[in-house]
Amino acid sequence: MIPFADALKTDKILILDGATGTQLAERCGVTGAMTGIEYPEVVKSVHADYRAAGADIVLSNTFTGNRIALQHASLADDFERINSVGVKLCREGVGDDCYVAGDMSTTGQFMEPLGEFTEEQFFDNAAEQARALEANGADLIMIETMTDVREAAIAVRAAKKATQLAVIASISFDPVGDSFRTMMGDTPEKAAHELTEAGADVVGSNCGTIDPVEMSRLIAELRLYTSAPLMAMPNAGKPELINNEVVFKLSPKDFAEGVLKCVGAGAKLVGGCCGTTPAHIFALKERLR
Repeated sequence: MIPFADALKTDKILILDGATGTQLAERCGVTGAMTGIEYPEVVKSVHADYRAAGADIVLSNTFTGNRIALQHASLADDFERINSVGVKLCREGVGDDCYVAGDMSTTGQFMEPLGEFTEEQFFDNAAEQARALEANGADLIMIETMTDVREAAIAVRAAKKATQLAVIASISFDPVGDSFRTMMGDTPEKAAHELTEAGADVVGSNCGTIDPVEMSRLIAELRLYTSAPLMAMPNAGKPELINNEVVFKLSPKDFAEGVLKCVGAGAKLVGGCCGTTPAHIFALKERLR
């Protein structure tokens, strides 16, 4: 397996995995940072199933594993264990011929002037987790489901400085008029410019309230503002509230057709977010084939 940075230079479309949280909820009824410690075999089975479905890149179950987020959940003492177990279970599940992405996301807090944290604190927080993920064997860093481009750019700079790994930066958008915005009001243009300037090796989008076809429009818009490789990880359709539960109804076949449009719009890396399953990733693999 060639280094991930070299894989980005090839013509191959790289396939990521699908949703981890919804799979864990179905299989053991628990999600979150401690799942790998409490249900290691279940977590490993999710990773293995996505690899078997055709994923080239699988994300570790470390989404909320940064220290600020863990402190808020009274789990800061488990920081080292959560990140080491997360990467190691992913590697055990997918083997040595699949890229393991050390998964990072938001702190869940705000920086000054909206909150009490400084940019330096956010930088140090992201650098710490990135170092832990690299030390335990991650092949790349994935910074995903970000709604504040400022926080995402800080995390990219921190990961690039703290590690030798390639970094993917992914923002969550919602449809607004003919374009898209984050929850913080950031535009695709701002995201593309600031994440590229921060050093992201891949710029992309995941989650949000857009379907795969809308995601293809977003990818086309991002392409206007950056020459970096692009990534698309849409949900399995738009979220719907049924019996007080959020569900995603898009079938694997329709999901694959929509993601194919993302490839046509310029995405080099494609996968799934909320509501997607190994069946969705298998359908995408077959459609791309």
